[in-house]
Amino acid sequence: MNSVAERLKSVRAALDAACIKAGRAPEEVKILLATKTVEPEVIKQAFIYPVNYTGENKVQELSRKCPVLKDDPVQFHFIGHLQTNKVKEALKHAACIQSVDRLSLVEALDRQLQKEGRSVDVLMQVNTSYESSKFGVTPENSLTLAKEISKYGTLKLKGLMTIGLFSAEAEQVRKCFSLLRVLKDRIAALGLPGVLMEELSMGMSGDFETAIGEGATIVRIGTAIFGQRMYPDSYYWNEQKQAP
Repeated sequence: MNSVAERLKSVRAALDAACIKAGRAPEEVKILLATKTVEPEVIKQAFIYPVNYTGENKVQELSRKCPVLKDDPVQFHFIGHLQTNKVKEALKHAACIQSVDRLSLVEALDRQLQKEGRSVDVLMQVNTSYESSKFGVTPENSLTLAKEISKYGTLKLKGLMTIGLFSAEAEQVRKCFSLLRVLKDRIAALGLPGVLMEELSMGMSGDFETAIGEGATIVRIGTAIFGQRMYPDSYYWNEQKQAP
């Protein structure tokens, strides 16, 4: 078995162990391969071992890789900051947009989906770490945005996404994940039409065990499977909020 598949198998084993430690069934947690900068031929190596989703942070990478991987048994999600002028292209390939964080994006998605006569699954991105460098609706405004999303029949809000604090202090990171779980429950209690709080997308290579302990249903794993990228995480996650 190749090294990528071996790493994925090892991650899955660690994930299953974290589930058992948390008193959860391993099948409750799905793996999303975070494939930023990874070429299609390398991504394909991971499919030797079952995976659930593949996620891209950049629309241009999504557009380039999806046609090559379209016949493989995996669903593509978009997990990065989505500019409104790239909505049409993102929707060509992504089965789920995990980074809905503002009303202008909701409106742009709805306009395009209305034209296409279809709907799409989305997750709301929440900035639970309160870092100014990160995208995401504030926790205080998350219920309001959920109510707005529920007004658009083209968007099926399936849950929430967050990026934990980049810290070696597990308990500080845990607070981000715990807050997202609390918000999920609060939004679910509203009983909004078209809103199903089924998913918590949180946890990456360095903190997925902590996220699982707080209820993650999707973990986004890249480095632990594909190795270090030539660019730091900040290149993909911290975009200085220059784009609408």
